[in-house]
Amino acid sequence: MKRWMAMAMVVGSLAGAKPGEFPGKVDAWHGFARHTFRHDGRQCFVVKPKEAMQGNPWVWRARFFGHEPQADIALLKQGFHVVYMDVGSMFGSPKAVAHWDAFHRYLTREHGFAWRPALEGMSRGGLIIYNWAAANPDKAACIYGDAPVCDFKSWPRKRSAPTWQACLKAYGMTEEQALAYGGNPIDNLVPLAQAGIPLLNVCGAADTTVPMVENTNILAERYRALGGKIEVIAKPDCGHHPHSLKDPKLIVDFILAHTIRPESHARTMLRGELQNCRIRFAREKRGRVAFLGGSITNMAGYRPRFAAWLGKRFPETKFDFMNAGVSSTCSMTGAFRLDREVLAKGQVDLLFVEFAVNDNQDAHHAPAISVRGMEGIVHHARAANPAMDIVFVYTTNLGHVKNYQRGVEPQEIAAHRQVAAHYGLAEVNWAGEISERLRTGEFDWKKFGGCHPAPFGNDLYAVTLSGLFARAWAQDLPVEAKMAPAAMPEQPLDPLHYGRGRFLKPDQVTLGEGWQHDVPKWAEIKGSKRGRFTG
Repeated sequence: MKRWMAMAMVVGSLAGAKPGEFPGKVDAWHGFARHTFRHDGRQCFVVKPKEAMQGNPWVWRARFFGHEPQADIALLKQGFHVVYMDVGSMFGSPKAVAHWDAFHRYLTREHGFAWRPALEGMSRGGLIIYNWAAANPDKAACIYGDAPVCDFKSWPRKRSAPTWQACLKAYGMTEEQALAYGGNPIDNLVPLAQAGIPLLNVCGAADTTVPMVENTNILAERYRALGGKIEVIAKPDCGHHPHSLKDPKLIVDFILAHTIRPESHARTMLRGELQNCRIRFAREKRGRVAFLGGSITNMAGYRPRFAAWLGKRFPETKFDFMNAGVSSTCSMTGAFRLDREVLAKGQVDLLFVEFAVNDNQDAHHAPAISVRGMEGIVHHARAANPAMDIVFVYTTNLGHVKNYQRGVEPQEIAAHRQVAAHYGLAEVNWAGEISERLRTGEFDWKKFGGCHPAPFGNDLYAVTLSGLFARAWAQDLPVEAKMAPAAMPEQPLDPLHYGRGRFLKPDQVTLGEGWQHDVPKWAEIKGSKRGRFTG
């Protein structure tokens, strides 16, 4: 089963680095920029492609960085980042796994890297790639092992006494404990098989340092018995060296097949460059970001996660983050409350609009009404600030999932997307993304957290959202860049949109013939009410 990576989560900075850039020194590596720095106490390399592929895919190299680099270079040319963290002296121990956990958090949450990298390990690097994947099966897209050590009882125990002692020290074990240890890659394949992680091991058939019979052959037999998919390439008459393949096409194709989503599954649409708000944030060092939506926006979910990311991306900028999420409200209500709850409080530079779930399960809107609401929000917002950047985000419920999985786009999301396309707005279709990932068995609805996502689900939302901005802002802001009003189409989709909608107090209304002002007897009406509206 082909697997694909979620876009990754947050772009930020470390001390000494410009926002969104990596710290440390920069040099050239095979024509690409390599950043060398320390993270979590370990030396790290990040090699950047000339132009990053959508979703920021990456290959995570373990041990012997730069040796037989042909596959890495080919992937850089495709738009992958190549990443390395030195934990070779730890032999894949829990301490090594913890360091990799920290680096994964940093790259995904602060630099927008895809959630699930391809793992690449040569020789002893096999220990960390397999052990880290077993501890984090939801974070590995695929594994490429090259003459990989799959059992430390084979190497270094049988072949290097000094290295074996270093290995025992790294694990904090006696030899007796190590011989009884059940945490080697060959012993810990169930999490990988359950997650459906595809494996490729390239080995020398005549390898006497890390023999196939004691490592890859055992791993492959056990993985297949668990229902896992593994391809083994045995190079005839080849020892432990040379690693890789002279022509890396088979390796590159394997990684591409299991990390890159087909275009039909791409769930973000970047229209424009989101440049107006970026100029405001970067140059004027201030900005107002508003989140308009329902309870999913109001909760401590994607909204504060994205706000935290933006603060890291622009650490010198003073932000005003506005939470205009109100439970059970729809796009129609949003168009009417936008003025009072958002626009009246000052110029907004970046607006997020989230009503896919509530237009479905609360309002049960016909598509035409959803168009009027969303189009009304755009007109009202752009009338207040023609340079405002607007992003539509589509959260999900179980009904959306069922529709997507039978090949039908939910009608309210189709309506929202119609508006986004008409006005050239960026979109993040979480509903489509989550539906696809549920279909492939990457996780289940319970783990995601349901309509109001668990922290796990909100992390995924934030990964994709920040990935959109990471892609938009991947290049340096041009010196000549200037803010400009957004182009508006000559005609609206529906002239009856709610672009002039607003709430008025009763004493501000002049009643026409046949109209009267009445207050419902809320206490006598069954069901729950929102005190924000009932008084």
